[in-house]
Amino acid sequence: MGMDSQEIRERLARSRFRSRFRLDEKDWAYIQTKNLETIKRHAGEFVLKRLAPAYLEKDGKQTPFKGHPVFKAQHATATCCRGCLEKWYKIPKGRSLTTGEIHGIVAVIIAWIRERSNL
Repeated sequence: MGMDSQEIRERLARSRFRSRFRLDEKDWAYIQTKNLETIKRHAGEFVLKRLAPAYLEKDGKQTPFKGHPVFKAQHATATCCRGCLEKWYKIPKGRSLTTGEIHGIVAVIIAWIRERSNL
């Protein structure tokens, strides 16, 4: 799987869609108000609820584009839906995510936020 694979990071950086996501002032203020552990907990909750189940009713539409820094990170890192997880990380649809995959996805999301917020 290789959730933090350099190859995947390079491919994401070359994607016009994925590379356009940025944290704005509202996101930065939120990150400053909360600590990174809180953001990490939120990421875990979002992944458990919106990605971990084997079948999702609204797969491909479950992650908003704004409203929380984690949402932007999910789109930037292609961890926003099961289709993207399958395409970018080779995690097949139709089965629940493993605990290791959930932790890996959260780590990718937090790494992206950390890189862009100097935390």
